[in-house]
Amino acid sequence: MEDADVASFDDGRALKVGRAALGEGAAILTDVEMVRHGIIRARLPADNPVLCMLHDAGVKERAAEQGTTRSAAAVELWGDDLAGSVVAIGNAPTALYRLLELIEDGAPPPALVCAFPVGFIGAAESKESLIEHAPALGLPFITLRGRLGGSALAAARINALAA
Repeated sequence: MEDADVASFDDGRALKVGRAALGEGAAILTDVEMVRHGIIRARLPADNPVLCMLHDAGVKERAAEQGTTRSAAAVELWGDDLAGSVVAIGNAPTALYRLLELIEDGAPPPALVCAFPVGFIGAAESKESLIEHAPALGLPFITLRGRLGGSALAAARINALAA
């Protein structure tokens, strides 16, 4: 198997923690609308809210002010919904990097991070950063090494957890 084919899990808690969080009604936070729309709501065990702030008012301006992407700026709007949530990142490496920064700075952690950013720029590196930093943060995660990933994989992971 190539590195890109190897799924990386934390210490084995990821699936249990993710399923439990969904069962308790945890919010599902996504970086892009494609992930949000790919989640099958009928499968969600507790009518979980599925939130994507990418197109919320002020995100574009915040990103411009901070010199970052809209995806990274939108992560900052997760706020109180972040604690105990299930995060599904299917596109933007910058969203994953910003999530890790917020948690390292003391933001309440999600119950689980499902990280599948995709592409040639930063995708593999952002996932390796998650793999490296998650144990110290006590952060359960599911990811795929390398530059492969995408919204379909992130949505499929949430749908599988909810089944």
